[in-house]
Amino acid sequence: MPANLVVGAQWGDEGKAKVIDYLSKDTDIIVRYQGGANAGHTVVVGGKKYIFHLVPSGIIYDNTTCVIGNGVVLDPEYFLKECADLESHGFKVKEKLLISDSCHILLPYHRLIDEAREAGSSPERKIGTTKKGIGMCYADKMLRNGVRAGDLLDKENLKRKLTHILEVKNQELVKYYDLEPVNINEMYDHLLDFADKIGKNIVNTVYYLNSELEKGKRVLLEGAQGTGLDIDFGTYPYVTSSNPTTGGALAGSGVSFRYLQDVIGITKAYATRVGEGPFPSEILGEAGDVLRKLGGEYGSTTGRPRRCGWFDVQMIKHAVTVNGINSLVLTKIDVLSHYDSIPVVVGYEYKGKKLDFFPSQGLEDVKPLFAEYKGWKDDISGINSFSKLPTLCQSYIKSLQDLVNTKIGIVSTGPDREHTIIMD
Repeated sequence: MPANLVVGAQWGDEGKAKVIDYLSKDTDIIVRYQGGANAGHTVVVGGKKYIFHLVPSGIIYDNTTCVIGNGVVLDPEYFLKECADLESHGFKVKEKLLISDSCHILLPYHRLIDEAREAGSSPERKIGTTKKGIGMCYADKMLRNGVRAGDLLDKENLKRKLTHILEVKNQELVKYYDLEPVNINEMYDHLLDFADKIGKNIVNTVYYLNSELEKGKRVLLEGAQGTGLDIDFGTYPYVTSSNPTTGGALAGSGVSFRYLQDVIGITKAYATRVGEGPFPSEILGEAGDVLRKLGGEYGSTTGRPRRCGWFDVQMIKHAVTVNGINSLVLTKIDVLSHYDSIPVVVGYEYKGKKLDFFPSQGLEDVKPLFAEYKGWKDDISGINSFSKLPTLCQSYIKSLQDLVNTKIGIVSTGPDREHTIIMD
């Protein structure tokens, strides 16, 4: 059986969690493959809202096994809090969740360094991180100076590794950031306590996933953030510290590429981003505030107001190319019912020349080229049939599909599971 992938086609916050939740009913295993507790996935079921940060949102289905893949950086504190919250709602998290033994563990000093670096950056160099230590943990991973979940299962090896790591890390904390050194015994006890609570959930998930696929199980891969925040293909340096794109899904899960079938890209009917960085279609001033209020555009993780803009064709075409997206899900189209006219960015000009691509550099200097589409001005919230949408709304959807040259397979008209249109 195949593995399918849900990937963000913008700067994250596109509504991936709702789509993952919708697809989970026909899936056996849900895999989170990158990112950390900086993610915020919101699922609404029967009017009740659940917010996920590290645990795959498919955990709310009885039929699914959930996996935290090797590409994730796992914060023990946030993870245990999230598990406790979900279990208080009746979800049996630890009974059906596996953690990769190669998953890196985010430690308290990662957060301290992240906060210190962001606070000490000049305004033009601030990235707008969530200050949760994600980038610092990934940096240590690349420096081969990290602790992995599998290390927690061998007490003697863990003590030796921590001793070596903290010899270097404490010098960095004290000399570069004027922070207190980490006590190795406290850190060791902290990790042993975590191992006591989740040790039985730590396995070789690469072997598990490929074995289950070979047996015919259905796997769904879910990431955090989106293509515009990819460390390689996003608006560098205003990006996350991992690869939310298709390449990151394979590397962050260990699922063989031969199993990958459908790559489903998620995009809002407009655009948003959190934090710093270029945003060609951004709506500034009061008009941006109006769209933010209409869409409830505030971060699930931080509560920060999201910057809002219009649908950007060049960005979505870039996401389609990078990820190999073969179908799109269009979310939050009900939010646009407020507008008489809906602008869409259909291209860019750079230094007087039209660009045929989403640039790796200089995005802050492009001039967006707009087309206008007439609004429908009818409340479409909760409609679950394409034929019941106003004609002008149907026309808008078809126009976006033609502009990005990729089929739109699903349209979301509200936050609940039932507010979903399956297209022909």
